[in-house]
Amino acid sequence: MAAALGGLGLLYGRFRLAAAVAATSSALGPRAPVRGGAAAFPSAGRGYGSEAKEEEELRVRYLDEEHKGIVVLGLNRSHAKNALNKNLLKMMSKAVDALKSDKKVRTVIFRSEVPGIFCAGADLKERAKMHSSEVGSFVSKARATINEMANLPVPTIAAIDGIALGGGLELALACDIRVAASSAKMGLVETKLAIIPGAGGTQRLPRTIGISLAKELIFSARIVDGEEAKSIGLISHVVEQNEAGDAAYRRALALAREFLPQGPVAMRVAKLAIDQGMEVDLVTGLAIEEACYAQTIPTKDRIEGLLAFKEKRSPRYKGE
Repeated sequence: MAAALGGLGLLYGRFRLAAAVAATSSALGPRAPVRGGAAAFPSAGRGYGSEAKEEEELRVRYLDEEHKGIVVLGLNRSHAKNALNKNLLKMMSKAVDALKSDKKVRTVIFRSEVPGIFCAGADLKERAKMHSSEVGSFVSKARATINEMANLPVPTIAAIDGIALGGGLELALACDIRVAASSAKMGLVETKLAIIPGAGGTQRLPRTIGISLAKELIFSARIVDGEEAKSIGLISHVVEQNEAGDAAYRRALALAREFLPQGPVAMRVAKLAIDQGMEVDLVTGLAIEEACYAQTIPTKDRIEGLLAFKEKRSPRYKGE
């Protein structure tokens, strides 16, 4: 019982925090949506050069029309294979902070806008220039940013259309669902001299594929392709790469569209119940689920859902 109450305290604490964040959402400023749905996204022949401005290293796209509610965060550091540097982490943190309090956002897709690469991990060239006292701070910032991604209240999908190494795979592991092209390569190693993940990989990988197999992959610094990643449970969907090089993104977009008709409040509390429930015992998890369900009772989502269910029921159940 005490454990259940502790779980509820943690849950309601997060609800209070979410309310506080929502109250300050007006300070985030307006966003500029990109019109045109999926057609607005470059695929083959994207050709982003090495002279990309810093503010373009992360492209935030708010889709519309039939994709309204889907937001795409596109990594765009072609000259550095989307390696995570201080600026990119800062931009990611800022984008995620804005998204978490935006009630119009229904699903977030993380992808690369650089052909053949998802993310090559930490920017080792930048790290080599850091003083030893700066490295710990950088790793902490990377871990905090990826944790912020994992804690987004809406579903998140990683579209892996290329190499995802080290911090790149850790970024993908922080997403709820991972989709990869069959040719994609992924692993928790940046170099043979740095096989220890620093942004949550030693914790999220075993929770995803199991302890023994996670140890094997980390100890061996093994890199797997999309097919093997699917077979071990590292990703949910594997697709054949297309000529445009964005097959995983297209599959992620189709998956995100499946989420759009669902009630937004129900989606958010379902994610919260699952994420928190997996970290506690079953009794506490059930208490968390009950508290989450209570959040949907007075909502428009639930009322409309019940009405729709009643209309679709087989005639033999009517009047019962």
